[in-house]
Amino acid sequence: MICKNLTVDERGILLFAGQDTVSLLRTYGSPLYLMDEDLIRERCRTYREAMKEYFGQDALPLYASKAASFKEIYRIMKEEQMGIDVVSCGEIITAHEAGFPLEQAYFHSNNKTDADIAYAIEKGVGYFVVDNEDELYAIEDIAAKKNHSQKILLRLTPGIDTHTYEAVNTGKVDSKFGSAIETGQAEAITALALSLSHIDLRGFHCHVGSQVFDSDTFIRSSEIMMEFIGKIREKYGYTAKELDLGGGYGVRYLETDPELDIAANIAEVAKAVKSQAAALDLPMPAIRLEPGRSIVADSGMTLYTIGTIKKIPGYKNYISVDGGMSDNPRYALYGSEYTVVAPDRMKEECDFPCSLVGRCCESGDIIQENITLPASLKRGDPIAVLTTGAYNFSMASNYNRIPRLPIVMLKGGTHRLVVKRETIEDVMQNDL
Repeated sequence: MICKNLTVDERGILLFAGQDTVSLLRTYGSPLYLMDEDLIRERCRTYREAMKEYFGQDALPLYASKAASFKEIYRIMKEEQMGIDVVSCGEIITAHEAGFPLEQAYFHSNNKTDADIAYAIEKGVGYFVVDNEDELYAIEDIAAKKNHSQKILLRLTPGIDTHTYEAVNTGKVDSKFGSAIETGQAEAITALALSLSHIDLRGFHCHVGSQVFDSDTFIRSSEIMMEFIGKIREKYGYTAKELDLGGGYGVRYLETDPELDIAANIAEVAKAVKSQAAALDLPMPAIRLEPGRSIVADSGMTLYTIGTIKKIPGYKNYISVDGGMSDNPRYALYGSEYTVVAPDRMKEECDFPCSLVGRCCESGDIIQENITLPASLKRGDPIAVLTTGAYNFSMASNYNRIPRLPIVMLKGGTHRLVVKRETIEDVMQNDL
């Protein structure tokens, strides 16, 4: 199995976090997101403990909210002493209402509106990760009116090619994110930040991509960032106190994907950063990382019910379920691969080649192409799609006026509803 929280009992039933997935589907209805709280907490502790051990006690992992944002996840992050990054007022208010201390929040986005900036300052968001000069001027102006000094990091692009999916490759010079070091824009925005009286520049940020399975990308980007920090100290007399190396560690969606030892990778990156700091005679900055997918992805699963099975002799077979791109748009966006199983017949041979598709009125509403499932499947049987904890609920929509799914959290053999299922009335509530 692709994750340790997946097992099969003697009946051939898929267990997730030790619990019967078929029974959970009957209890809460279909379709349904499941999340494993124990595994989420374990991953948080792995990051927190490894970062403090290898980078130092002032290191802090920031949970990347965009992976999955709802109140319960922020309650968990608070209890696990994580920081968070947020990218919208919606994520900010969700964290705030969950009781998360917003002084430990870092506010991203390449296009913060004036209203976003004012709202975040009002709510006490600790850090802004500033993307560009327009934003920097806006923060200065709004902070001045509030007689407030705002801590920031500057987002820079180190020009790294991560060899990952183009859609999630964010470290290149021509990215929509950040100020490029290569073009001189990073130095220019640093000089500007240092000149503004209501800006407290704490350091720098970069993020170079997603689904990274080794330390090389982080090491190469940290070398460029540390050299930049050294250049700025020499030219402007300013030494960065923090360095955020972003997120991007990968997870297993398929059996063929590699397994990642997060702690060992953090140790390798820490060794490189410490070596660079010593070579440049720089004090070690407080390191931040932004894990999102690697904390929640395989802590999640989506359960569906089969509606129709269409066989086109000599061509193709389709299994349609009661969800689709409205609850998981990642195949349509990226061609993302998933492991799909029949959770009530895990011991049966998978001998029926098919594509798993959704109920949306869209030819691109595909969950996974070219898979095999048991030929005995019929209308009303359950289907499980694994590793859906990241970028599924958070990207879900009401396309075709389909209500969004509930989330059930599993912990220590118990289960509880943490996000209610939307109703048709919920979808229509803003219509006049």
